[in-house]
Amino acid sequence: MAEQDDKIKELWQEIEHLIEAKDSTALRQLLGEQRSSDIAEVVEFVDDEQRRAIFDVLATPTAAEVLEKVNEATRAALFELLQENEIKDIVSELDYDDAADLLAELPEEIMQKVLGSLAREDSQEIRKLMTYSEDSAGGIMDPIIISVHEDATVAEAISKIRAAEIDEDFYSVYVTDKTGRFLGDVRIRFLLTKPEDTKIEKLIDPDTIHVTTNTDQEEVRNIFSKNDLIVVPVLDKNHKLIGRITADRVIEVAEEEAAEDLYAMAGTDADELDKFSAFHAARIRMTWLLPCLIGTAITAMVMTFFRTHNQMVFVVAAAFVPMIAAISGNAGLQTSAIVVSGLATGHLAALKFSQVFTREVRVALLVALSCSILGGLACALLIYSKAAEKTIEPVRLIFAFGTAMFSAIMVATTLGLLLPFLFRRIGIEPAISSGPLVTTANDSISVAIYMSLAVILTS
Repeated sequence: MAEQDDKIKELWQEIEHLIEAKDSTALRQLLGEQRSSDIAEVVEFVDDEQRRAIFDVLATPTAAEVLEKVNEATRAALFELLQENEIKDIVSELDYDDAADLLAELPEEIMQKVLGSLAREDSQEIRKLMTYSEDSAGGIMDPIIISVHEDATVAEAISKIRAAEIDEDFYSVYVTDKTGRFLGDVRIRFLLTKPEDTKIEKLIDPDTIHVTTNTDQEEVRNIFSKNDLIVVPVLDKNHKLIGRITADRVIEVAEEEAAEDLYAMAGTDADELDKFSAFHAARIRMTWLLPCLIGTAITAMVMTFFRTHNQMVFVVAAAFVPMIAAISGNAGLQTSAIVVSGLATGHLAALKFSQVFTREVRVALLVALSCSILGGLACALLIYSKAAEKTIEPVRLIFAFGTAMFSAIMVATTLGLLLPFLFRRIGIEPAISSGPLVTTANDSISVAIYMSLAVILTS
């Protein structure tokens, strides 16, 4: 990793030197010898003037690969630098699925102009892909496929492969009936080892795993992972073959899903990366933090309500509120993180609510019991003194603390367990259940439980 970082740094320095020297010929030659992924890394770090200089000398196919590989914020900046005709040329070099993803990031007016300037067939294919949800199998599939009818021979299938204009690797030939309905696939190795007059229908694997256009991309990723797939065919609602998804695309999906979950758990959004503006990032974060501010205000109201009771009890009990809130909140967060991770990866145990519930309740009981005993001992060491005995009964407050700790952890763990499943069922990203909104709710609930018990048991 360090060696690669040094290589990128050296390339960056060479590029900057050539740009400052205004040596376009040498810059073109240097970039022509580099991988597009390395150029993309450099483009992410240089300023707009240097980006313009780089794209001025890049060959169009390489420029297309670089634009595809840079992060969203850099790509948004490049869209403002590139002319419409340059974007059109770049889009023409991309596969249909990549072109659709790229155009979706453009302003509507520019997107329509670019689509209108493309060849009719290309434009139609890209528009068709853009009708699918970007998070579905239809939105990430490649519509370029090789298929033959079931009554074809091995020789005819091989001839079709040779005649096909396809840049991507392929591993099997898909088989359809005369109406286009998917029947299965035939692996390339069978085409190479069977006699040329063998009928394709005899070689079909009828149990070929497939997905439909509306299959969520997270489910597609899980299907690939569970079955060790390299490629999977995509079918429409009529069971007709319309595309395929390859493993490299699924790797991109896995990265996107992991990033989305992290953003949701942190209480922000992937849109924050679309622009470098600090105001843009602050606005996105505040949409999450404002409800949290309201939640903490509710917690303060709960504390204020109990202040009207025994003042000494309130003062002593309030000192342990952060401990109750922190421990119960983190216990709930641990549970929700396990459940969210299980749901995201499609782990079988995480999909069976009853099994997860039984396990997590047992874990929560042990954790709650341990924390309540240890917390109670810490509470006793801190408050058991002769001065306190004259105004409050330490034993009762210690008991209230231990009971509240136990109850708060059980409540927080239950929320951490139930909410991801609930969110998933109603179509909300389960990772949000680990975010600041739910954490704030846990704090308010745990504080209310603790202060109620403290007042009741010491009155």
